[in-house]
Amino acid sequence: MTIQFNTGRNVNGNEALAATFIALISDELKRFSRQITRVEVHLSDEDGNKASENDKRCILEARLDGLDPIVATNLANTYELAVAGATKKMKSSLDKVTSRLSNH
Repeated sequence: MTIQFNTGRNVNGNEALAATFIALISDELKRFSRQITRVEVHLSDEDGNKASENDKRCILEARLDGLDPIVATNLANTYELAVAGATKKMKSSLDKVTSRLSNH
């Protein structure tokens, strides 16, 4: 499973930040690693430099072999919470998709 990390222009994305989030996502989605070919992570700040609530967005896009991409999005006050929330949603979606596939 390859994880590609992308940040918007208002996000200070450094190597340490990317490594932390990649490790979290990889650990949380490891039981799906044989089905997932790639996960794309997109972090953005919806309000730029303005301070507002729930303006940090994480979009996760998981590509499974032979299927359409699965997308999970989460808004939160911090990037950590946005990534954690999107990862939780992605796990739920992957559970449903893989369960359906195994029942066929």
